[in-house]
Amino acid sequence: MKETESAASPMPRKDQPNVLPLEGEIDLHVSPNIAASLQMMIEKKPPKLIVDLARVTYIDSSGLAALIEGMQNVQEYGGKFALAGLQEPVRTIFEIARLDQVFRIFPNVNAALASGKK
Repeated sequence: MKETESAASPMPRKDQPNVLPLEGEIDLHVSPNIAASLQMMIEKKPPKLIVDLARVTYIDSSGLAALIEGMQNVQEYGGKFALAGLQEPVRTIFEIARLDQVFRIFPNVNAALASGKK
């Protein structure tokens, strides 16, 4: 449970303000904070917004909903939204929900930052 506390107030990285690193379990208690953090980042309309899930161990439907809403909001202004670093348990959740076909998913943040195509 300690990991969830650190994800309670996710903040963009100082060196990469368009990257939101998350960690621990993303559930009903954490998802509203993630949605709020994404919204603050989206207000700046970055051309590319990346959510780093490399340290996430679990995500539930509320977490998926926050990511879907973020992706839709980024697409509204013409930006690109990507996920990076999904570990196997989290990737499986995305595959079961068939969201691996909806999101742009990269092996890591650097690959997502380097991608120029849709």
